[in-house]
Amino acid sequence: MYSELFKMLPPEILKADEPMKEHTTFKIGGPVDLMILPRDVQELKLSVDICRENQIPMLVMGRGSNLLVRDKGIRGVVIKLDSNFNAIQIHGGDIWAQAGIMIAELARIAANESLTGLEFAEGIPGSLGGAVAMNAGAYDGEMQDIIAEVEAISPTGDIKKYLPPDIGFAYRKSCFQNNGCIVTAALLQLSAGNKDQIQQKMLDYAHRRREKQPLGYPSAGSVFKRPAGIYVGPMIEKLGFKGHKIGGAEVSSQHAGFIVNTADAKASDVLQLIEKIQKAARERYGVELHPEIRVVGEE
Repeated sequence: MYSELFKMLPPEILKADEPMKEHTTFKIGGPVDLMILPRDVQELKLSVDICRENQIPMLVMGRGSNLLVRDKGIRGVVIKLDSNFNAIQIHGGDIWAQAGIMIAELARIAANESLTGLEFAEGIPGSLGGAVAMNAGAYDGEMQDIIAEVEAISPTGDIKKYLPPDIGFAYRKSCFQNNGCIVTAALLQLSAGNKDQIQQKMLDYAHRRREKQPLGYPSAGSVFKRPAGIYVGPMIEKLGFKGHKIGGAEVSSQHAGFIVNTADAKASDVLQLIEKIQKAARERYGVELHPEIRVVGEE
């Protein structure tokens, strides 16, 4: 099934039976059959083409900050765009970067260049590609405010350019969640600013995150999407789940909107917690909670 990939791709970018817990911020998940770590668009495009031509199941991921991999792992191929895919170019207020760069690292680079507009990304744990796809945001800023152009590989293998009107940005949404395209790079338009003020704002954001979020344990960030007019964390706390534990998974005692991995948690532990919270929210408040975390892998 994978012979064509081993034949056509450099061996140094292939990892067989790779444990996914080493590649997600949750530190949970069984092995993937084959992981590919492309270093440029050509290797990425070739990997995608071979998988599609041979009908090999394929998942493209960044840093795995929004991913829960089930305990039996993933059958097929995972293509990971991380530090292997993080080139960057700066021209005035424009920053072009590949999808694998961490969005928080990009924010720090922008600050060092006295460029403002990306401060909100301080502390966001994901990659640029994931941030674009989900229109990531915090502290009154989001990706749609600064995106000038996005480069992506289409389902037919073509490299396409997307301008903001074509991307369909909305709250934590974009067209890339549903159109089968793989974000490969983005052009950000920032403004000149005062470096000290930019860095001070980012320090303030980092301090606020440390105070409110359980950064000391592996997690995948906020578990549930926020229903209109409802703050999920306080609601889960009122339901009595703060500190509630199944196996190694725990509803954070610091912020009930997070589930953390306290000690070798299994995906099944996390999923049981999610189901219990959903059931309680439905029965007591009539609220349907939908996971913000993406769950993948073999049942």
